[in-house]
Amino acid sequence: MIIHHMLETIRYYLQKKNMDSLVTQSLFTLLLRIFGVIVLFGFTFFLTHNFSPHVIGQYDFVRSYLFVIGSICLLGCDQSILYFKGRLSGTNSLDGFKNTYFKMMVLVLLSSLLLFLLFKIIDKAWITTFFDDTGVYPILLKSTAILFLYAVTVLNTEVFRALDHLYLAELFRNTIKYLPVILGSIFLLKYGKETYLAEIFLYGFILLAIITTLFIMYFFHKMEGTANSTSFSYKEITLKSYPIAVSGMALFLLMSFDILFLKIYHDDATVAFYSIAVKIMTLLTMISLTVNITVSAKIAEYFATKNDIEMHSIIKKSVRLIVVITAPVTLIMCLLSNQLLGFFGENYKVATTALLILIVGQGICSIFGTATVYLNMTGRQATFQRTLLVAVLINFILNRFLIPKYGMIGAAIAFVSSTFFWNLCATIIIYKKDKVKVYLN
Repeated sequence: MIIHHMLETIRYYLQKKNMDSLVTQSLFTLLLRIFGVIVLFGFTFFLTHNFSPHVIGQYDFVRSYLFVIGSICLLGCDQSILYFKGRLSGTNSLDGFKNTYFKMMVLVLLSSLLLFLLFKIIDKAWITTFFDDTGVYPILLKSTAILFLYAVTVLNTEVFRALDHLYLAELFRNTIKYLPVILGSIFLLKYGKETYLAEIFLYGFILLAIITTLFIMYFFHKMEGTANSTSFSYKEITLKSYPIAVSGMALFLLMSFDILFLKIYHDDATVAFYSIAVKIMTLLTMISLTVNITVSAKIAEYFATKNDIEMHSIIKKSVRLIVVITAPVTLIMCLLSNQLLGFFGENYKVATTALLILIVGQGICSIFGTATVYLNMTGRQATFQRTLLVAVLINFILNRFLIPKYGMIGAAIAFVSSTFFWNLCATIIIYKKDKVKVYLN
């Protein structure tokens, strides 16, 4: 209640000052994300000072695996739900949105079952030999088994956003999502069962899926709108969502190939050190994600209604807001990079150079602003998909050849190079085809 009262007070103050609605909503959402980051970094600090790098590395490996395979399972529905909500905004169709949501749930369930069956087909000995680790197969099997519940949690969180419960969505995305593993890790530490950290993380999605679904059912019950037959077919949902799914999977692969190759060519401790650097870098990505999520539904709506003036205006404001906030944060993080890593333990300072590369690269990429969200929200998912797949290939090749020799530094170079490539390509494509400036100008 104290946190809720504080957030309401801040929102009231911003509205009283008659600030631009985009700025107000983005700043308020950013505050929630900062709160989530504080929780996440507090949890990371707790882990690095109480759990071994080996256990933390295994936990980060499982997270990366779940994010990648989860993006496949979701089929892009977590992002396309915003697109379909924009399509329905003019009709105010209550049944249309509900039907779309339930059809997406069916698609996600079927895809999760298919992925689990495919995993069971893979030879256990091959997986064990590939990673040279007898403990890998059981934890990957559990991750795949819990896949549907993870996907439900992610999809429901985005439905909160589609239903204009933006702040609840942010709380679940960046804070509440970690509560089960935080409480579970304290329990494990107390009873000397630290090696079960990855399992506790997975089992937390059972509770999260139930809670988020109950919220969705409550919101549907309270929704007001027309009870008409407006709906989308399974085919249309799949065709619009699948390219986003490929793009989402590609994005997670960009953030996971480095973890994969570091585990293969080095060890779990190296994975833990590098993962801390990536977590610190995400402070910068959080800024652009916050602004882009805030404007994504509006871009889809303005594009659908051919309101070019408003669409260009909101894109220009969002890009400038991203850069204005990102630039000083980038500089400060560069100056304090060694201290930031030392906060988690002296041995984590070995990732300082990798962190600097990640920070500078992300700071540069911020000038491309809303390129990705523009393509996804204007029906150009396939274009973004092709660009991103090339970037994934580049990322894979660079990681394969740089990590064995340069370790974490090679991983950082690969990530920055491929991220800059797809951002630049997407921006050029958008400007050439639509004459829309989604970059700083």
